[in-house]
Amino acid sequence: MKRRAVIFANGELKKPQELMRYLKPDDFLVAADGGVNHILRLHLQPNLVIGDLDSVTASERTVLERQKAEISQFPCDKDETDLELALQEVISRGFNTIMIAAGLGGRLDQTLGNIFLLLQPQYEKHDIRFEDGKQEVILIRDACEIHGNPGDSVSLLPLLGPVEGIVTEGLKFTLDNETLYPYKTRGISNEIKNTLSKVSIKHGFLLCVHSRKMEEKTNQF
Repeated sequence: MKRRAVIFANGELKKPQELMRYLKPDDFLVAADGGVNHILRLHLQPNLVIGDLDSVTASERTVLERQKAEISQFPCDKDETDLELALQEVISRGFNTIMIAAGLGGRLDQTLGNIFLLLQPQYEKHDIRFEDGKQEVILIRDACEIHGNPGDSVSLLPLLGPVEGIVTEGLKFTLDNETLYPYKTRGISNEIKNTLSKVSIKHGFLLCVHSRKMEEKTNQF
């Protein structure tokens, strides 16, 4: 299935309008519980709302029913977070490309838990990325492409242990079949040189944090 699923979690989305430029008209929009708030603030209509819905207000529920959104409600006492339920659902529906919006920021435990979700073996063949309009977070298992602009920051963070055989293209500081260690900060704050960069690895799990260089707005007099 070529269509992409976009899951709105209940994390921070400080500049929601920045996110809009990365959405596509045919995206399958999913609200993971409180992610409903972000979707409605952007005047979008979710295709699916999933979770225990403890963060969805009565007025939001009325809007969702009026929009005829599909609602899948789970008990509050459950083993999975609402985001994990949403990921399981879109993957079961055949989506291979998934963007998670508002999955970062806010509670540190939730943010780390969201990132560690990507380590699940069943997600290995899927392209799953966090996006908030300013930052993009990708878990690299073998290789990935990073689309950005010169001056954008790229940090490469090893997870669960050393990452071996790292090769980069299009970054200011090149890695050529090298190893990064989780207790060293060598991979922090590299820079994109062109609009396309590539990172590949031979062994391990490498977290890529792509921070876009935002245009500074000057005061007009």
